[in-house]
Amino acid sequence: MSPELIAMTMFGTTMILLLTGQRVFGAIGCVGAGMVLMLYGTGGVEIPFSAAFKLFNWFPMLTLPLFIYMGYVLSEAGIAEDLYKMLHVWFGRVSGGLAIGTIFLMVIISAMNGLSVAGMAIGATIALPEMLRRGYDKVLITGVVQGGSSLGILVPPSVVMVLFGMIARQPVSQLWLAGVFPGLLMATFFVIYVVIRTRINPDLAPVVSDEELNMPMREKLKLLRAGIIPFLIFFAMTGLFIMGITSLVESSAVGATAATLAAIAKGRFSLRMMHDTARKTLGVSCMFLWLILAALAFGAVFDGIGAVRAIESLFITRWELTPWQVIIMMQLSFIVMGMFLDDTAMLVIVAPLYVPLVKTLDLGFDNQLIWFGVLYTMTCQIAYITPPFGYNLFLMRSMAPKDITLPDIYRSIWPFVLMMTFTIVLVMVFPQIALWLPEAVRN
Repeated sequence: MSPELIAMTMFGTTMILLLTGQRVFGAIGCVGAGMVLMLYGTGGVEIPFSAAFKLFNWFPMLTLPLFIYMGYVLSEAGIAEDLYKMLHVWFGRVSGGLAIGTIFLMVIISAMNGLSVAGMAIGATIALPEMLRRGYDKVLITGVVQGGSSLGILVPPSVVMVLFGMIARQPVSQLWLAGVFPGLLMATFFVIYVVIRTRINPDLAPVVSDEELNMPMREKLKLLRAGIIPFLIFFAMTGLFIMGITSLVESSAVGATAATLAAIAKGRFSLRMMHDTARKTLGVSCMFLWLILAALAFGAVFDGIGAVRAIESLFITRWELTPWQVIIMMQLSFIVMGMFLDDTAMLVIVAPLYVPLVKTLDLGFDNQLIWFGVLYTMTCQIAYITPPFGYNLFLMRSMAPKDITLPDIYRSIWPFVLMMTFTIVLVMVFPQIALWLPEAVRN
């Protein structure tokens, strides 16, 4: 078998197994192990085993359960609910103010959590009912919550970027820093969109009545205390890490400890909460661990047979694609796969092919894999909210009030998909949007 045929067989078999409903790690690991036995015999078992065992020497793996734990504790402690009350009062008089405040809330939650799920849960259960009660257009605010919650995988500390860093062997700190400006830029576009829409049609977002917001300035200032805890947690975790005081693993431990102390300080710490949080953390952490193990085993076999070099020859030599055409093709493939797979499944399937290929491309600037990691993460945001199987679409349907139907959810996401796509184009045309901050901190 030629390397091209082996590569097609591996990817084709993997996709068939996924379509049958098999777990992602089972499908990928099975194909990797089966192919190495078929090509090398029983002696080949050392190839995937050696690659997978590297995982246990990779210290950033320790950050995953700690970041996941921190996110669940913050959600259970009601810190996000307090934040929304503060934003409700301070933005209530602005046209579209609650929607704008919700976007800010999502950015803050993203900076504390690193996952899309927590932002979606908070937005759907807290923000949506409040805005519906005040007469906000349900399509507008559904899109706001879905688009805003997707920022959780781009703004540091992003768990998706931790996974990309592990598989691509890139420093997680550089990936986090590279995601800051693209994430803030995307959030800014969301805010501008809400402002323009509500100015054109004020009926979409009525201003909150004076009766609801009529409180002394002293009370309003007290509400600002809701933002102190998130800021302290973010500074203790990310700030100390960027300043070089703590390592990545130490930073995650600081964040988890700070979240626990915050829950205790608010009087919402209990054994039941710890039990539920620990079970959820264990389940998600084990899922990520199995996925990374399968991806490393699959990648070792895939690279060992020379398939990466064969694909590179196909794109560059036979098809005569330019490096930028190759990058665009990769982005389009992410969008197509994202309609059927989640971000982690996409990463473990394409990383063995795309990561080595990006290393060989001459794009005219350094840190190409860091930049590509940001592009991948931003494309995953689109994958989260695009039909037919966008993860956030069904998560929203399960948690949103009954007034919001699935057609409403599908209609709401397209303006945000366009804004995300525009941001991706900007980062591709101007790579320094992503690369300036990590280069400045490193220097």
